[in-house]
Amino acid sequence: MKIVLAGGTGQVGHVLKREFAGDEVVVIARSEGVRWDGRTLGAWVEALEGADALINLAGRTVDCRYTPANRRAIMRSRLESTWALRDALRGCAAPPRVWLQSSTATIYADNYGPAWDESGRLGGDEVGVPDTWRFSIDVAKRWEEAAADAPVRTVLMRTAMVMSPDRDGVFDTLYGLARRGLGGPAAGGRQYVSWIHDVDFARAVRRLIEDESFAGPVNLSSPNPVPYGDFMRVLRDGRVGLPATKWMLEVGAFFMRTETELVLKSRRVVPGRLLESGFAFAFPEWEAAARDLVSRRA
Repeated sequence: MKIVLAGGTGQVGHVLKREFAGDEVVVIARSEGVRWDGRTLGAWVEALEGADALINLAGRTVDCRYTPANRRAIMRSRLESTWALRDALRGCAAPPRVWLQSSTATIYADNYGPAWDESGRLGGDEVGVPDTWRFSIDVAKRWEEAAADAPVRTVLMRTAMVMSPDRDGVFDTLYGLARRGLGGPAAGGRQYVSWIHDVDFARAVRRLIEDESFAGPVNLSSPNPVPYGDFMRVLRDGRVGLPATKWMLEVGAFFMRTETELVLKSRRVVPGRLLESGFAFAFPEWEAAARDLVSRRA
């Protein structure tokens, strides 16, 4: 197959490059491959012609403080790149057969009850949640809306945290905290973590490309989200983990130049449509997934 990755230079891009190593992979990015500015049409549009799939991963990292300037950059980078890809598809003589548009499981409301599938309640109207959480949800909703009315089958990938052994990814960060004794219960540890092993994420993306019955929102997550306390206990592997209150997390996030949403929001999401299609997860349980990731990281 010919796979076009827009913005495929980050952790998720590396995961997909491994999955499609035997195929033709074309990266469109500011720093490598076919160059673009992420906003305007140009010679890069030719890379889309005749492709089997376009996968949009473009967007400024959200691993930062949500200052006004960073919020504008996060929103603008996602909307402008998505609009540019949509317009490019409209002008293709032989457009890709499918467009896989990135989104996030953060789009769902904070949840301690039954897990959300694709029909779950979207966030944004909860009472008492931080402004930063509302911003993340607004980004996700507008990101999905930006891909509307594309001339090809479009799948909105509402992806949970992708756990891969790659350096500087989310797993690397959380595992590092656990190894340093900082992976204890955070704000009680009841909040749920939705996650997906990198192997299952890549296999699910391949399924979405090949199975033409998929269109619209699809949750890419393990079928078994776990409370944060249990999630980190597995990573500690018997080591002591210091607990942290909300105010301690806020101080730590400030010095790490990030936000506490990653830890404090309860994301309880399941892959309803993938399971209905018969997709079999290689790593449905966190403990086995973590063991594999640790061994591959080493």
